[in-house]
Amino acid sequence: MGRGKFKGKPTGRRHFSTPEEMLAGTSSRPRTFKQEEAEVEDETSDVESEGESEEESEQKVKGTQGVIQIDNPNLAKPKNLKARDVDAEKTTELSRREREEIERQRAHERYMRLQEQGKTEQARKDLERLALIRQQRAEAAKKREEEKAAKEQKKAEARK
Repeated sequence: MGRGKFKGKPTGRRHFSTPEEMLAGTSSRPRTFKQEEAEVEDETSDVESEGESEEESEQKVKGTQGVIQIDNPNLAKPKNLKARDVDAEKTTELSRREREEIERQRAHERYMRLQEQGKTEQARKDLERLALIRQQRAEAAKKREEEKAAKEQKKAEARK
């Protein structure tokens, strides 16, 4: 049967199992991961029930965890602490980034204090520049005053 000009995508095709196939267990439908995991758990629970007295306290291991012991801090799930369980006297250690950030802030504050006091090299250069500019402005103001006084003198002489 033709469906027109274009073919459908292969992901769009659906295959439904008949009830007979489902009962017989011969469905061609691929099994999902959860179903496979459930089967594995059922098989391991049967084995564990036999050897339950040996390893009651040990948790169930997945994959290669039983073979290799790993101390991965990211693997452990964080425990939720209740307010009554928190130890207020215990100080938490800062991470490297946090320590470096605090150190950077303190260094910047110390530098700014020295800058205000004029003890840094940059502050000295700024103060020298500022003194030079003040001197130039004072000279320019003095020159303007002299020119203004000279102008007024000329006007006074022209009136006479």
